[in-house]
Amino acid sequence: MLDFMNQAGLFGTRAPLFMDLVSLVVITLPFLMAGIIYLAKVKNYKLHARLQVVLYIISLFVLTFFEVGVRYVGGFKSFMEGSGVGHNYALIVLIFHIFISVSTIIIWTRTLLVAKKQVNSGQALKHKKLGRWTFTGVLMVVLTGGWVYMLLFVY
Repeated sequence: MLDFMNQAGLFGTRAPLFMDLVSLVVITLPFLMAGIIYLAKVKNYKLHARLQVVLYIISLFVLTFFEVGVRYVGGFKSFMEGSGVGHNYALIVLIFHIFISVSTIIIWTRTLLVAKKQVNSGQALKHKKLGRWTFTGVLMVVLTGGWVYMLLFVY
């Protein structure tokens, strides 16, 4: 049933199809998030809030799809088989990426959970600060994810 996940990817690298599909979605996240942040800047707060939640849910779905795919194709060990990069170096970069990713999900979750309370109690600046941390985290996930992708599937 999940055999399609291990088919050749879209980018002509050693990455399986599911990894390239996830990468495409993740690459778009900062752009989508920037557009949603713009909605708040133009004071369309309801649409900003709704789309942030939608983007968050889609991101969690993509993360779940990614985790299923990684386990289905054999995980880090199987990805390292074709890589010319040292195992320890790639593992350190992967751990760094995972740390950034988990931290970003935690911050993003907190940002969404306290948003209405902060904004309604005159603490909009706190929400804005958490939003900046979230956006920075998403950018870091994209950058570190690209770094991991290059190490595992290009070099």
